[in-house]
Amino acid sequence: MHGYQGKKAFITGGSSGIGKAVARLLTEAGADVVIGARRAELLDQTLDELRPRQRGRVLERVVLDVGDRASVANAAPQVLRQLGGLDLLINNAGIAHPGYVETMDDEVFDAMMRVNYFGTVYTTRAFLPQLVGQRSGHICNVSSVLGFLGIFGYTAYAASKFAVCGFSDCLRQELLPHGVGLSVVFPPDTNTPQLQEENKIKPPETRAIAGNVRMMEPAEVAQAMLAGIARGSYHIVPGWGGKLTYAAQRYAPQLVRFVIDRELKRSQRPRS
Repeated sequence: MHGYQGKKAFITGGSSGIGKAVARLLTEAGADVVIGARRAELLDQTLDELRPRQRGRVLERVVLDVGDRASVANAAPQVLRQLGGLDLLINNAGIAHPGYVETMDDEVFDAMMRVNYFGTVYTTRAFLPQLVGQRSGHICNVSSVLGFLGIFGYTAYAASKFAVCGFSDCLRQELLPHGVGLSVVFPPDTNTPQLQEENKIKPPETRAIAGNVRMMEPAEVAQAMLAGIARGSYHIVPGWGGKLTYAAQRYAPQLVRFVIDRELKRSQRPRS
């Protein structure tokens, strides 16, 4: 992590989970860090935890809702003032809500796109003038394994994470002439408060398909993310299980569908 010393980083969803783990590593590496999220109290708790580890000059927070265009627009100048510029933007904020497509409220679909997709778009666009103007910097968009592989129960969430990938694929080329790098991260199930909330409402069919996947810790995902950004990797897939799934879906999608469909059928089989 020594390559991040003195870098100026803004992390959305930085008060918990993966975002908090990234903030910790960057703080320990000597970066200047601002974290953003909706709840001031959680942001302040995170800052209190990180301050003993602080090696950079700046460790601050900003309250914002990435799914609200005006909130992001108002927060961006504050972040740039706090940091004195920007080298690394990590679009990590996200929510998930599994369920059956025919019974989930319309608002669930709206919320997934508003936070996960438009939150990434709004935040990226708010900071692009700074990055393009200085002709340097890096953007990291956090998608999910469900951003390249859809499974039962995640029609709302996976669609939003697929959208992040489509946006990123196009954005990567637009950034090439401006010297701004881009990465997309595809975490598997990660031991975060968000996953704990998901598990309370996850359909049994979803549990059956995803139940054998090893859950990663936020620190593992954060380490892989920052190492991949430092290498200039475009797609970053943490963990060997995630890498195997990524390769299988890319080169043998029919095999992947066979495996997940088999697990689905087993979960729906009447029990004697």
